Amino acid sequence: MERQGTARDLAAIIDHTLLKPEATKDQIVKLCEEAMEFGFASVCVNPTYVSLAASVLKDTPVKVCTVVGFPLGASTPLVKAVEARDAIAAGAREIDMVINVGALKSGDDDLVGWDIRAVVEAARGRALVKVILETALLTNDEKVKACLIAKAEGADFVKTSTGFGPGGATVEDVRLMRKVVGADMGVKAAGGIRTLETALAMVEAGASRIGASASVAIVKGQ
Repeated sequence: MERQGTARDLAAIIDHTLLKPEATKDQIVKLCEEAMEFGFASVCVNPTYVSLAASVLKDTPVKVCTVVGFPLGASTPLVKAVEARDAIAAGAREIDMVINVGALKSGDDDLVGWDIRAVVEAARGRALVKVILETALLTNDEKVKACLIAKAEGADFVKTSTGFGPGGATVEDVRLMRKVVGADMGVKAAGGIRTLETALAMVEAGASRIGASASVAIVKGQ
């Protein structure tokens, strides 16, 4: 019973995710139905499916989350801001944007900040913004810097990974991110989280949101 209770509690902080390029309309509808059934925080879908998900989830507590600058983070701040505005107009209430990884690794902190700020301003008052760091590509110093810039620019969350990079979430990265941003900012662990034990370890390390495509298996304790 305790394990079931833990899984149900965990569902409320899971973004139920389907970002595969081959995802079909029927699969998105199923994703939304599962999110309603299990009480997930949101569904995370590609921008093309935001309006469909929003229509299925209308009048439910489940939010629609989408991705911006995904998965490389290499589009311009203007394009990311337009993507965010378009998604919000279609019904998205959470935006997961990919940081400009190349700018960060080049030491161009101004561009990294401008990039995040453009999306934060586009979303202000209408949607949460989560900044995806793609931690597997970064040194610890770069992770720290990215967290500090995201916090300074007013993002709501920092997030570990796209799930399309060379590695996913680790307990160590989540713990580091939480330490850097403090208690008042969200930390989302995503990428390779497929079991209840792994998800709980991320929460223990400081994650306040979990991104997963194996969400149903996780909350069933499989």
